[in-house]
Amino acid sequence: MKLQFLVSAVNEDVRTLAERMNLQADAIIVNQCGENAYQEYDRKGYRIQCYSFAEKGVGLSRNNCLMRAQRELCMFADEDIIYQPGAARAVTAEFEKNPSADLILFNMDVPQERATYRIESYGRVRWYNCGRYPTYSIAARTESLRRANVAFSLLFGGGARYSNGEDSLFLADCIRKGLKVYKAPVTIGRESGRPSTWFSGYNEKFFYDRGVLYRFLYGRAAGLMAARFLLKHRNKMFNLTHGETDKDRKEIGLHDAFRQMRKGIRMEQEQGKE
Repeated sequence: MKLQFLVSAVNEDVRTLAERMNLQADAIIVNQCGENAYQEYDRKGYRIQCYSFAEKGVGLSRNNCLMRAQRELCMFADEDIIYQPGAARAVTAEFEKNPSADLILFNMDVPQERATYRIESYGRVRWYNCGRYPTYSIAARTESLRRANVAFSLLFGGGARYSNGEDSLFLADCIRKGLKVYKAPVTIGRESGRPSTWFSGYNEKFFYDRGVLYRFLYGRAAGLMAARFLLKHRNKMFNLTHGETDKDRKEIGLHDAFRQMRKGIRMEQEQGKE
């Protein structure tokens, strides 16, 4: 069973990227850099194919990778991921142990302020808890993705209309189409910690875009899930101290955040009726 890394990059030197990431299998790198070009090279016996495109959008970049995937397994990756020794073998081993899995999610060490998940045990991932896993945690059987006809949204993520969420929508789409998604408490690498390409603070755009995303993810339950999200992460997003209220703050508060999320949900509903 062979693995292929599918790397989404922006303005990178593709000739050195495979070495910096410690890619331990064949790889396809799609680099958004303002020009159209192709080159390939060998790294320790592995074929590294590099596509440069004059276009923007992380969803488009990942789709360009996926449509060119050639191996039985694929592992989605970002340019700032550094894989630990044995990572590729660890991924294939999990699929060998779980032949019913179409996708498996893995741990990645990331800076604490950017951490959205931590897998502590084996289990199944469902539609209601798939929204916290980043794309770089996902490995999949390539043929399963093609049979299900899934792809990444072009509306969400860096370079797109809405800030982020292409990863959540991708997993939700996989689950809705009957693919079996599992999680494994196996760490395969770390994030080097570059600045985010889309996050600029918990501002109005962040919450508005999150509202649009929740409409796509949860449909009629979007409002309820928005309230759950805000309450669960209230202290982190609004930095409330003991005894402090939203009125004491100069930045956007909890109530305004919920208002923005509802606005995003309603906008998507209205556009869907047109």
